Amino acid sequence: MLTCLRIRDLAIIDSLDVELGPGLNVVTGETGAGKSIMVDALELVLGAKGKAELVRTGAAQAEVEALFDIEEDPELKARMAELGVEVESEVIIRRVLFANGRTRAFVNGRLASAQQLAALVRGLADISSQHEHHTLSNPNTHLGYLDAFAKLGAQREATSRGYAVVKQAHDALRAFEARLGDRAQREDLLRYQIREIEEVSPHAGEEVELGEQRDRLKHADTLMRLSGDAAETLYERDGSVSEALAQVAMHVLEAAQLDNSLIELARQLESARTQLEEAARELGRYTRSIHADPEALTGVEERLHSLHRLKRKYGGTLDAVVDHLAKSRHELSALTDHEGTSEAMQADYQRALEAAAKCARALSAERKRAAGKLAGAISKELVSLGMGGARIEVDISPLEGRNGEIEVDGARLSALGLDRAEFLIAPNKGEVARPLMRIASGGELSRAMLAIKRVLAGLGPAGMYVFDEVDSGVGGAVAEVIGRKIRDVAGYRQVLCITHLPQIAVFADHHYKVEKSVVGERTQSNVRKLTRKEQEEEIARMLGGLRITAKTRAAAAEMLKDARSATAA
Repeated sequence: MLTCLRIRDLAIIDSLDVELGPGLNVVTGETGAGKSIMVDALELVLGAKGKAELVRTGAAQAEVEALFDIEEDPELKARMAELGVEVESEVIIRRVLFANGRTRAFVNGRLASAQQLAALVRGLADISSQHEHHTLSNPNTHLGYLDAFAKLGAQREATSRGYAVVKQAHDALRAFEARLGDRAQREDLLRYQIREIEEVSPHAGEEVELGEQRDRLKHADTLMRLSGDAAETLYERDGSVSEALAQVAMHVLEAAQLDNSLIELARQLESARTQLEEAARELGRYTRSIHADPEALTGVEERLHSLHRLKRKYGGTLDAVVDHLAKSRHELSALTDHEGTSEAMQADYQRALEAAAKCARALSAERKRAAGKLAGAISKELVSLGMGGARIEVDISPLEGRNGEIEVDGARLSALGLDRAEFLIAPNKGEVARPLMRIASGGELSRAMLAIKRVLAGLGPAGMYVFDEVDSGVGGAVAEVIGRKIRDVAGYRQVLCITHLPQIAVFADHHYKVEKSVVGERTQSNVRKLTRKEQEEEIARMLGGLRITAKTRAAAAEMLKDARSATAA
């Protein structure tokens, strides 16, 4: 949900901050006041190409900042996390448009490329107008809407799981077959690598042991001198520490015969003397075990060098080397018995393919059954929107195969099944149905989008719907119907609607008015939220034009009363 929109130096807007609420947000104002600049601003935030002429005259740059609350959209939060954007419940998107037409984008303060921005904003808003961002007019979204309408989530998930299994088996088989092409060379390489590792025969922990052994051999003379001196000082020479400690222990023992409180201390001294003599004997044995051995040192260093060479070639650690040896033995065995291995992998692939194909075919059949119902429901909505001659078709076609991809019944199998879906529309009776984006009239496109959104209320990824020009070329009863349907959609989604029709504006949960004024030598536009009394006055203006009378005010009050009663009901 869009909670705040901040605009600086865009077109005739000098500075503007608008806080939007849930439900239906309506923007009205006189022609030319700049109502659609808010849509231009949203387009920029959502990644539209910047146009230099949008920068306010005399300004070096324009800036648009939007704050979105995505607390209730875990899918969007997960996607942003995957793209490296830290987010808890709110996302701030800022787009800067320079006077030369170049732009920069920031998401939560972090610089984002055009590709990153496009991926991040997907699902934040769906705009129905003559502008660029039309989530529902993008055929890539249509299959998801059809599946949601038909409640095919479980079957779609089963197909996705089946595809993952068959894809893994398919890729493994292709990789094995690719290796068979140069099997002789591969076998020679594997035999060489196995032999090279087996000749060294490394084992876990060996490097630590060899390192300690190398250090002892490199410093043998120093170790003999230090340990020998320590042994002599402690025990072996006249006047040693042990001899002095024995004398001290004897004196304390004599004193303990006169004072029992010294007995424990005498025992401690005797124990210390015993431990010291044992340490001295250990040092003596250690000294006698150490001796310089250049040949042994050379052998240890050569062994370490061999281990390091294997590590560089096969993964960086001895564990990786041992793992590579096991995998190489397994692969060599498979290549040696390539026919048996290939047959087993083919069998695994066929089993997985049959299971996935069964799910995909069942999903396709359900989609085809639901397509007509969805098309009929949308076409019915179009009739009530003043497009009685319009017809919607939901075209289901097989995915086109690609070289090397998995195919079922001549169609490419994907995680979404075997199908692609596209909403087609014939705006007038007798015309051929065409893709939504080929509709010439912005008003017709907006109303077609409204019809689709009315049927699909509560489904799909878009967090906010924007309607601009949805009321183009209509009035009277049709305008009221459009207003009611937009209100219905706003029960599921936040909606921003820019309109010049009072029949639509009366349903607003939050009503904003765009006003244009001349300050000095400059024209500027401003948007303010209306109170209930101000909303009634604005509806009266929309009904009566420049001349607002008591009758138009009474009519406005009656329309607002009826709209609020209908909403409450």
